[in-house]
Amino acid sequence: MTKHDQQLKGKKILFGTVPADGHFNPLTGLAKHLQASGCDVRWYASPLFTKKLEKLGIHHYPFVKALDLNQDNLGTVLPQRALIEDPAAKLDFDMIEVFAKRGPEYYEDIKEIYQSFPFDIMIADSVFTAIPFVKSLMNIPVLSIGIVPLAENSVDLAPYGMALPPATNEAEKAKYAELRELMTTVVFKKSTDTYDDILNSYNIPHERSFLFDLLIREATSYLQIGTPSFEYERSDIGKNVRFVGALMAYSERQQTPWFDERLKKYKKVVLLTQGTVERDINKLIIPTLEAFKGSDVLVVTATANNQTAALRAQYPQDNIIVEDYIPFDEIMPYTNVYVTNGGYGGTLLSIKHKVPMVAAGIHEGKSEICARIGYFKLGINLVTDTPTSEQVKDAVNKVLADGSYKEHVVRLADEINTYNAIETSAGYVAQLIQVHAASAVAQ
Repeated sequence: MTKHDQQLKGKKILFGTVPADGHFNPLTGLAKHLQASGCDVRWYASPLFTKKLEKLGIHHYPFVKALDLNQDNLGTVLPQRALIEDPAAKLDFDMIEVFAKRGPEYYEDIKEIYQSFPFDIMIADSVFTAIPFVKSLMNIPVLSIGIVPLAENSVDLAPYGMALPPATNEAEKAKYAELRELMTTVVFKKSTDTYDDILNSYNIPHERSFLFDLLIREATSYLQIGTPSFEYERSDIGKNVRFVGALMAYSERQQTPWFDERLKKYKKVVLLTQGTVERDINKLIIPTLEAFKGSDVLVVTATANNQTAALRAQYPQDNIIVEDYIPFDEIMPYTNVYVTNGGYGGTLLSIKHKVPMVAAGIHEGKSEICARIGYFKLGINLVTDTPTSEQVKDAVNKVLADGSYKEHVVRLADEINTYNAIETSAGYVAQLIQVHAASAVAQ
């Protein structure tokens, strides 16, 4: 029993997440911990997660009034999205359709849930657009969890999404200030205006801002997955922001751990993934397999059930392993370089296991993760999501040859491993419930 279990026992907690694995999975470890602490934990999520929640033993409230726009049907429901090539324009489109417009729909469903399940607190991923509705209109505290690098605006940084390093002088700060203004008045004006109008129509007090920034500021408490050393320094970080370390997805230990004898045979092992959202294997999987097929480097790739059989047929070489799914905790100890398109969970896991990286990602905010990998010298950022085989090969070989990347990752791993992420997060949950209850009594 942990020190927070007594405070948490019997509390009603509703989780709410955007319908994508990268938003849902990182919160499952905390959810199961809170459940084990005696909380009544339930989850509002897309029907896409019904089976996962059944397996977790967590009560599922599926979307009713909310449009089920999820990672699997995005292209079908919004075919026009595929025609948008500019990353900024695509992000603006996503912020309107995937995020802003869904906020009121989530709110209607959550109000209905509250009638039979009067939850004490809501825990949401950091871009779940019902956050201001639950906090302001229902007067229920919302603990938001940052499943991507900190997207809060800062006087020291360029706008989130531009993947630029921190300002080093006053001239750069001034330039970044102009860019931040440009973002909300030109580049992301449509999405900023859309969400601003929605919140105004509900009389929710807020300051007009870039959507992701606004959601961080509106959360009662904001827990950032990661550590200060994997985040750019800011002189004006929000008072509600706390770092919690590498908060990971819940996983049951397999009775038979994943293993392949070839892990013993090869001295150099590369783990390759392009996540669960990106389905175009020509972006990163094919170039990497092409770079190393028939070489002395073992490449192990996890496809997320994406064309696994076809890839196995195309790459029958002994030094290539293609699997639908691999528990990264089990393969990382054997890995020398992690080749990734910049998923945040995999990146943090790579750091925890002291594995340097080669990063190639642009969309879905991955450019910011890849930029940090490069900036903190944890690996090489290729600054593209369509690298050539030569680019991947050169970068992997450089990371293998230059020990400084490994040194930087080891240093950060030592910091990140000092955090007990789940226990720390549970402490903040207990504290928030306690403060809110005391406030309600005082009123």
